[in-house]
Amino acid sequence: MATPRIRLIVLVAGLLSAAASVGQSIPANVASGAAALRDRALDGELAWEIVESLTMEVGPRPAGSAADRAAVAWAVDTMTRLGFSNVHTDAVDVPHWDRGTLELRMTAPYAQPLVATSLGGSPGTPETGIEAPVVRVESLAALLELTQAELEGRIAYVDHVMERDRSGSGYGVSSVIRACAHVAAAERGALATVIRSAGTSRHRFAHTGGMLIGGAPAKIPGIALSNADADILTHAVNTGEQVSVRLLSTARDLPPTQSANVVGEVPGSGELADEIVILAAHLDSWDLGTGAIDDASGVGIVLAAAKLIMDSGERPRRTVRVVLYAAEEIGIYGGRQYAEAHADSIPRHVVGLEADFGPGRVWRFSSRVAEEALGLVDELHALLAPLGIERGDNEGFGGADLGPLQRQGMPVFDLSQDGTTYFDYHHTADDTLDKVDRDDLNQNVAAYVTAAFVAANIEGDFGRLPVTTGQRSCPK
Repeated sequence: MATPRIRLIVLVAGLLSAAASVGQSIPANVASGAAALRDRALDGELAWEIVESLTMEVGPRPAGSAADRAAVAWAVDTMTRLGFSNVHTDAVDVPHWDRGTLELRMTAPYAQPLVATSLGGSPGTPETGIEAPVVRVESLAALLELTQAELEGRIAYVDHVMERDRSGSGYGVSSVIRACAHVAAAERGALATVIRSAGTSRHRFAHTGGMLIGGAPAKIPGIALSNADADILTHAVNTGEQVSVRLLSTARDLPPTQSANVVGEVPGSGELADEIVILAAHLDSWDLGTGAIDDASGVGIVLAAAKLIMDSGERPRRTVRVVLYAAEEIGIYGGRQYAEAHADSIPRHVVGLEADFGPGRVWRFSSRVAEEALGLVDELHALLAPLGIERGDNEGFGGADLGPLQRQGMPVFDLSQDGTTYFDYHHTADDTLDKVDRDDLNQNVAAYVTAAFVAANIEGDFGRLPVTTGQRSCPK
């Protein structure tokens, strides 16, 4: 048995060795190789061809649906045709929800139809529908302050206006309302919830999206109004008269089924080949549009970036792994499955990059890495700067599907796309191919291939992050 002194010497030596592998500088040949791929990406066609194929040939692909299964088959065929190695699927158990039909009408103080959509996971109404008075609040906090006497037998209407912002920061508050308003309302005896859509569109499109946190089924229907129709309802409330609406929905849960994460690799070579740089996007979409910006664009970006590395003429030192995740929209089922199935290899995941914020131009590069690796990140930013990308902070998010890996210590990069108009189309019938700009898409590919190529070829790495929990829950 080793003495305490020997164990201490071995521990210190190991820490020094680990520290020596973190950070360091980008070798000149790696920097020049990354720059060459960056510039080549700006004239590419592949990302656009992938987005076009997925949206036009598969179309909307809600998790658990027949179209979702078609998307998985499309992804396997596409990765194989492009020459990726180790192409395979990892099964993911997923819920299966059907939107059905929806009718929403204001019945008092005057009659008017309202454009709305059911939120993902919403139960339907009784066959006779629901008609009840509306109680309006402007925030989730205000909803939580209401009593049972104020809400019982009524419909809660949360009228929060999402702010437009390049970073998309306003979505955080709106998405929590979407996910949590029904919980607070049901606890206080409400019959349903209606929210102003989590989106910025002034067109008469309602924005759908998941209404569930933590997997617990919703007890009451959840409905999102288009912004224009939310204005109509708010105007009626502001008259001071009693406002009532009638709701009829056939939304329902179907039996759970299976989808799959689709994986393909550009294999590494040499002593670092078992380490992984992961490029992520999600394959599923909502059913109202064709999922072009969310997230066929991400699929096109990461596949095109990895293909450029594959075709560069020299295998990367680390393996570049593309994962097209299942069932992100309804609760990150694919992301959680991947982290659980690869728990033993998470320490070998050197860094992750996810594309899931549309095709807008990348304007900022942020990270979440060990502090001792920040100098290396600064060097990487210098390679991204010619693309018009500014340096961000070290508080990067990484992306929803990479969240389970990041919480287990994997460093992440954020290549933040311009989201000024993203939430005009997000989760609506207007999420279609014509919203994707080819030049902007290629600028994304250029940014992703630069970061991935450097991460896959440098000697050092980006350290490890503290292991954290991160289960979302609704405020009470």
